[in-house]
Amino acid sequence: MAKVHIVDVKVLNNPCPFFSPFQFEIVFECIDEIPEDLEWKLTYVGSAESAAHDQILDTVVVGPVPVGKHKFVFQADQPDPEKIPVADAIGVTAVLLTCSYKEHEFVRVGYFVNNDYIDPELKDNPPPVPQFDKMTRNILEEPRVTRFKIDWGGEVLEAANAEEMETQAEMQDNAESSLMEPPLKSYIHSESSHSTMEVV
Repeated sequence: MAKVHIVDVKVLNNPCPFFSPFQFEIVFECIDEIPEDLEWKLTYVGSAESAAHDQILDTVVVGPVPVGKHKFVFQADQPDPEKIPVADAIGVTAVLLTCSYKEHEFVRVGYFVNNDYIDPELKDNPPPVPQFDKMTRNILEEPRVTRFKIDWGGEVLEAANAEEMETQAEMQDNAESSLMEPPLKSYIHSESSHSTMEVV
């Protein structure tokens, strides 16, 4: 049984200009004391065609975590426009909020993100070189939540890399849902920061 559960995630500052930071208010519950920190990570999917364009926007370490409900705001800068393929600058992509314990990811919350121009003329006639300063970013509602079984300490996994998926809401249609596939990719990030949290 998982020792940490996400209770609620609110997307703040949405919709907003492309260069505005991402902000998520996260409420989670710890049902048993865990000795190590939780690592939260935000990843921007630069292209549905290849994970090579994924960008880790920030990593936040929270802990130690006592039993109870806790709340904090995870803020991360916008993705680097130079790393986004021109063909994927406009339209729907995704952002992934993940949490890991002892380097094992146990939950992923995926949101669809729609980037588009504000000016109707630019919408009808997009420039060959994307103008990100004239774009707006809209994070769509109804995320997909995926849970993974991990060893929380003294527990034995039922099977190697066993995972349990729970779809809380189908995001758009099946074609768009392909953005959240294939299965979980492994992300590596060497820099992290601590974040204060509030007991609720």
